Amino acid sequence: MNDTLCFRCSGCAGINRVRVERLVDGPKCGRCQVKLDTSGKPVDLDDEGLSRLVAASPVPVVVDFWAPWCGPCRMVAPVLEAVATARAGRVIVAKVNTDQHGRTAQALRIQGIPAFALYRGGALVSQQSGALPKPQLEAWIDSALS
Repeated sequence: MNDTLCFRCSGCAGINRVRVERLVDGPKCGRCQVKLDTSGKPVDLDDEGLSRLVAASPVPVVVDFWAPWCGPCRMVAPVLEAVATARAGRVIVAKVNTDQHGRTAQALRIQGIPAFALYRGGALVSQQSGALPKPQLEAWIDSALS
């Protein structure tokens, strides 16, 4: 079992590797010294931030394409947050508001939201459309990563 987890810094957007036993110390970013959020909660990103995260992340990145007016998007948000916190450090979950930042969604030919994309090693591995219950969302992530 890998005893190193990865977290995105909210201050400088750098990716930090943290040994599991150091989580209790309240780790700080190695670059800017901001305290790292190790909860795993989804991070809101624009298209450029997502592109940088996908390129730099040593762990898989799950992206939720959503909009504030979308009822199913609001329904899946707590499910996504639960999955994100359960996999904190092993997966980074990002959210992209397609009303404000639609370039990536357009490039992926996303026609309906919510929609999910999973990246590993900088490359798109899988896409999924529609609101999913927690077991199905977890199964999709596991299947895409196996």
